[in-house]
Amino acid sequence: MTSLQIGFTGLGVVVVLLAIRVPIAIALGTVSLVGLWVLRGPTAAFGSLGNVTYDFAASWSLSAVPMFLLLGAVSYRTGITGHLYTAARLWMNWIPGGLAVATNLASAGFAAMCGSSVATAAAMGRIAIPEMLARGYDKGLTTGTVAAAGTLGALIPPSVLFILYGWYAEEPIGRLLIAGILPGLLTAALYTVMIVVRCKLNPALAPPVRETVTRAEKWRALGRVWPIPVLILAVIGSIYGGVATPTEAGALGAFAAILVALAQGRMSVAILRDAVTDAVRTTGSIFIIAIAAVLLTHFLALSGVPRFLSQAVAEYDLSGTTLVIAMAVVYVVLGMFLDPIGLMLLTLPVFMPIFEAAGLDLIWAGVLVVKFLEIGVLTPPVGLNAFVVKQVAGDAVALTTVFRGIVWFLACEVVVVVLLTAFPAISLYLPSLM
Repeated sequence: MTSLQIGFTGLGVVVVLLAIRVPIAIALGTVSLVGLWVLRGPTAAFGSLGNVTYDFAASWSLSAVPMFLLLGAVSYRTGITGHLYTAARLWMNWIPGGLAVATNLASAGFAAMCGSSVATAAAMGRIAIPEMLARGYDKGLTTGTVAAAGTLGALIPPSVLFILYGWYAEEPIGRLLIAGILPGLLTAALYTVMIVVRCKLNPALAPPVRETVTRAEKWRALGRVWPIPVLILAVIGSIYGGVATPTEAGALGAFAAILVALAQGRMSVAILRDAVTDAVRTTGSIFIIAIAAVLLTHFLALSGVPRFLSQAVAEYDLSGTTLVIAMAVVYVVLGMFLDPIGLMLLTLPVFMPIFEAAGLDLIWAGVLVVKFLEIGVLTPPVGLNAFVVKQVAGDAVALTTVFRGIVWFLACEVVVVVLLTAFPAISLYLPSLM
C-alpha cells in the first residue's frame, strides 16, 4: 500500500469512527497516531504527539479563545442579556412579529459579546421563548427564530471559529474577526425581513402585542443596555482600531464584563467561579479536538493527500463557484452529524491546500467556512442549535416543530451564501480598511 493510499484509508476510517459515534478527538487522534506509526514508525508517531501538543499550547494567537469564552460566560452568568431583550421588545412590538424580530436583534447584540452560537441560542431561548409562547406566537416561528439567530454568535465577533480558522490558515485573526461583521449583520437583516413578511401575510403566526408603552419607558429600557455598546467597543473597537491584538481585546472584554457586572451588583464570587469554570472546561474540550486535528494534518501531509488534492485542482482548473458548491455539500452533510469546531478542524486539512491551489482569498474562504458550519448546526437530524432550543422549551414544543420553524431561516441562509459568493466585498471591505 502506497503512502497516498494509507492517507485516504485513514480518512475513510475517520468517517467510519465518527459514524458510529466515537468522540471526534479520539477518532482523529487514534487514526493519526496509527497512520504516523505505519508511515514513519513508533518513534516518529509519539514524537509528533509530544511536539504538536507543546507547539499548540504555546501558540499565542490561541490564547484569545479562553478570553472570549470568559467574556461570554460572564455575560451569560450575570444576566446582561435580559435588559437587551426587554429594550428590543418594547421598541419592536409595533411591527408584525415584533417579539421574533426583537429576539433576532437581541441575539445579534449578544453575539457581539459571546462568540458561541450554542450559548447565544441557550441564553436568548430562556428569555424569549416563554415570552413569545405566552403571547400566542406560533411555536415553529418562536423556536426557529431562537435557533437560527443563535448562529449569529459565530459570525459577529468575537468568534471562536474565526480564531481557530485564523490560527490554522495562518491568516490575521483580527482581520478575520472584522470580516464577519457585515455577513453577520446581513444575515440578521434577512432574518428580520423574512419574519416581518411572513407575519404580515399570516397574522396568526404572531398575534399583535396589545401593550401600551410610553416613550419614557422605551428610553429607560434602552438606557439599561449600556453594557452592550461598552463591551462591543472594548472588543471590536480595539481590534479594528489596531489598539489591541485579538488576545488583548478578549482579555479587555472579559475584564470590562466583570466591571460592568460589579457596577450593576450582579457579580459574586460564586458567579465568577462558575464563569471561569465554564470557560476552562470549554477551552479544554476545544484544545483536545484541535490537537488531534493537527496530528491528522501531519499524517495527511506525510501521506501526500494535500499535494494530490492540490494537483487535482490545478489539473481540472476548478472555478471558485465550483469549490463553493463542493464546500456547501461537504459542510452541510457532515454538519448534520458533527459539532462545528470538530467539523472545521476535521475538514481544514483537506480543504486548505485546495483553497490555496485555486488562489482563493483565505479571509473570504474563512467567512464561507464559518457560514456553512453554522448552517450545519440548524440542519436535521443533528442540528445542535435545534436540540438546545428544544431543551430550553421543554415539553411545550416538539423537536419536529423546531425543525419546521428552522426551514424558513435556511432559505435565508441560501440567499446569504449566494450574496457572499457573488460579492466577496461584503466580507472583505472592512478588513481592507484596517
